[in-house]
Amino acid sequence: MVNRTVVGAHYGLRDWLAQRVTAVVMAVSTFLFLAALAGMPSFDYPQWKALWGGSLIRVATMLFLLCLLVHAWVGMRNIFMDYVKPTGLRLTLHAVVILTLVGYAVWSVRILWSV
Repeated sequence: MVNRTVVGAHYGLRDWLAQRVTAVVMAVSTFLFLAALAGMPSFDYPQWKALWGGSLIRVATMLFLLCLLVHAWVGMRNIFMDYVKPTGLRLTLHAVVILTLVGYAVWSVRILWSV
């Protein structure tokens, strides 16, 4: 009988799935946004403001940005776990990335909902 030693946190499948799902959501959102731009009669300020005035485009953009932030977090975390060996440095980098991404999220909400 073979004794298997379990090592690691087993994030593999969950990370892989998160990367793929967020990538698909971002791709679909990009396609729909480009379709909305193509459907605009003109590219002047009133049309642009009307596009961003609707809550649907704001919610879709917020979903895109949240997927982008999750995608970035999973990627950066995996890079740090694979290539940064000193634990203190790795935890510091994790904290810096988390704080930066949370800051980007707050900034995005402020921009999207202040129009």
